[in-house]
Amino acid sequence: MSLALLLPILLSGAPVVAQRGHRPPSIDDRVKVLAKKLDLNETQQAAVKKILEQRQQETLRLRLDSSITGSVRIERFRALQDDTVERIRAVLNEEQRKKYDPLAPRRIQPAPEQRSVEDWIKATTPH
Repeated sequence: MSLALLLPILLSGAPVVAQRGHRPPSIDDRVKVLAKKLDLNETQQAAVKKILEQRQQETLRLRLDSSITGSVRIERFRALQDDTVERIRAVLNEEQRKKYDPLAPRRIQPAPEQRSVEDWIKATTPH
């Protein structure tokens, strides 16, 4: 699997269920993968771990906040993901940044016939 496809999964905090029902990768597991792929030094690994821990806390807060509507929640999750990526990029050197681009898959535009989550939310939200 390419790094561009693997990073969003690792950073998302979303449950990734393996064939045998294993738990999602821990933050330490994610840091190890990034350390290996990007050749992170110990200082960078510590910084990335802190960023991912903060992201995990914010993700939990967003999930538990019942005052946030579906479309707003989705937008906040996207903003959180973008912020996480930028914060991680800030601790990388130029060579590492070239290897690290987890947002690339999101930049691909869906085919016109494909509907987005936002389309579904608009269609199912009472007016």
